[in-house]
Amino acid sequence: MADKKIKVMIVDDSALVRQVVSQALTSDPGIEVIATASDPLFALHKMKALWPDVLVIDIEMPRMDGITFLKKIMAEHPTPVVVCSSLAENGAQATFEALAAGAVSIITKPKVGLKSFLEDASNDIIHAVRSAAKANMRALQAAPLPLLERPKLSADAMLSAATHRALERTTDQVVAIGTSTGGTQALEAVLTKLPATTLGIVIVQHMPEKFTGMFAERLNDLCQIEVREAKHGDRVIPGLALIAPGGRHMMLKRNGAQYVVDVADGPLVNRHKPSVDVLFRSVAKFAGANALGIIMTGMGDDGARGMKEMHAAGAKTIAQDEASCVVFGMPKEAIKLGAVDQTIPLDKIPAAIVSYGKGF
Repeated sequence: MADKKIKVMIVDDSALVRQVVSQALTSDPGIEVIATASDPLFALHKMKALWPDVLVIDIEMPRMDGITFLKKIMAEHPTPVVVCSSLAENGAQATFEALAAGAVSIITKPKVGLKSFLEDASNDIIHAVRSAAKANMRALQAAPLPLLERPKLSADAMLSAATHRALERTTDQVVAIGTSTGGTQALEAVLTKLPATTLGIVIVQHMPEKFTGMFAERLNDLCQIEVREAKHGDRVIPGLALIAPGGRHMMLKRNGAQYVVDVADGPLVNRHKPSVDVLFRSVAKFAGANALGIIMTGMGDDGARGMKEMHAAGAKTIAQDEASCVVFGMPKEAIKLGAVDQTIPLDKIPAAIVSYGKGF
């Protein structure tokens, strides 16, 4: 998209939202708002003449709700969609459904002070659209919130790097997974294929507060292993996957001969909380060669340096390949650092986890 403008259509029943979002997007010389529509049916009619590169849509709309519209688009003509909705405040389930249906990102708008909020959030809206335009729609199924332009701290903000190797081998082993854009569906594809005897798993999926609990519950209903949102002090045991709660960092620690998780507040690391780098550094520090690290689809570079530390500590490391990623950012950066032992497609990752648990 470097040589042409990103064509955007805005679908929202609020004339104010359409106006303010249009103004925000057209302030970027690389973006063109080709049309607006007050509901999905009007939008579909306009899209017959000119299909947008990115859609910005609301959830609550007349004649067809945004979730239904999103599912229709993904089934018939997969297109990057940014959801701009107020439902995250009082109906988080609907916004989570948007992520699960294939939205690339969510912008939560308030019920009051909407105009000033949208004007203040114009950079976030532009960033969300630009990020969405880069999504790999052949692999796209779901996505969390976009990265925000904030100071970029490293994992040093939460814990220091290892100064010596962890125990060379223990009877307990752990699998650490980090992912972002496209990760909700990628994790489902991996975790649903794992047997109940799988090694304990710790996961960071970039996802906002309140969403990770629902996401874990949904996966728990689908998987043979138990999946739940992590709580401080939870033990990492076979047959259990712990997902870092949105808005909190998760770190692996040792408690005697056992692995447990430390769930803690702290600053954004790589503009994320939870951060993959924080989890991976803790795994390098406390598990070392007793761990398997997997970095999957995601925008940016969170997790790349942490995986490099895991690799240096003797852990086995895997990256998801470009063809099966929604966005190849995170795996690509880890590969560039020389942090990855093996690059494989998404559908091969479950078998790699099982093989690692068997000592292969």
